[in-house]
Amino acid sequence: MRPLGGVVALGIGALLVVAGCGADGASSGSSSAPAPASSSADPDAPLIDEDFPDPDVVATDDGWRAFATGMNGLNIRTATTPDLRSWTVERRDVLPTLPAWASTGRTWAPDVSQRADGTWVMYVTALHTDSGRQCIGVATSPTADGTFTPADDEPLVCPVDEGGAIDASTFTDDDGTRYLLWKTDGNCCGLDTWIEIAPLSQDGLALAGEPTRLLHQDQPWEGDLVEAPTLVRHDDAYVLLYSANAYGGDAYAVGAARASDLLGPYTKQPDPLLASHGDLRGPGGQDVVATDDGDVLVVHGWDELYTYRALHSVPLRWDDDGTVSTDP
Repeated sequence: MRPLGGVVALGIGALLVVAGCGADGASSGSSSAPAPASSSADPDAPLIDEDFPDPDVVATDDGWRAFATGMNGLNIRTATTPDLRSWTVERRDVLPTLPAWASTGRTWAPDVSQRADGTWVMYVTALHTDSGRQCIGVATSPTADGTFTPADDEPLVCPVDEGGAIDASTFTDDDGTRYLLWKTDGNCCGLDTWIEIAPLSQDGLALAGEPTRLLHQDQPWEGDLVEAPTLVRHDDAYVLLYSANAYGGDAYAVGAARASDLLGPYTKQPDPLLASHGDLRGPGGQDVVATDDGDVLVVHGWDELYTYRALHSVPLRWDDDGTVSTDP
């Protein structure tokens, strides 16, 4: 994605994801405050009615914590919720210091997960100073609610000749092996975009093998790009969700592809899984959250003036035939 400050039933088996954007401005302080929330009965109404794009949601002892692309001088934002309905946005930067290789102003699409030793690891897109491309770095924190600090003075993924890399996402296979996925940012410079994957080292701070290309833009609805990958395992299949098309309008949507092997080949569904409808405009950057009441798809979508991307959620139902759909 670029910086800026219903669901169709699927004939596959699972959902998840992360995507990108960033902005400049003055910090608004470190206090916390309830996020604007709609009282509308409209199921497409935003849960956080302010700019909170590219949400990545993790479970905590008190509920859930979301991380998102920053705004107003913040690199990465965060918010908490006990119930996935009422949210408190914290007015602080959880990544106040960028790594030495990065410049401010184009930081987005955090992915946060916990290592086996309890350390929390964040993968984040930032501007690579030397090349002017976007690249992916890594930061760590001892707790999910702490401040993340850069783990290395060099980017983790930075294929400059392919246009750079954005939209990192992690996946852990059944055998415990951790992987990193990302998008090669070829649309920056007239190249194809690819979703790629590589194994991670045990500490998550380095790649442990060469990347493999999984898919690129080849469907009419995808436009010039695919991005924001999320990979999940469901039964005997690997399901790769991704966002595609121009992020700034209604054509942006979520697609899915399925494979029997981690490294593919992946077969795409021909149509988007989640596209613009009603008050949900240009949905993307999705994540799936498991709750006691069922799975919830969390996405960002544009406000009616297309000036910011708010946080939305859609309930999901997994059917016996392997499809997934919205709850009635």
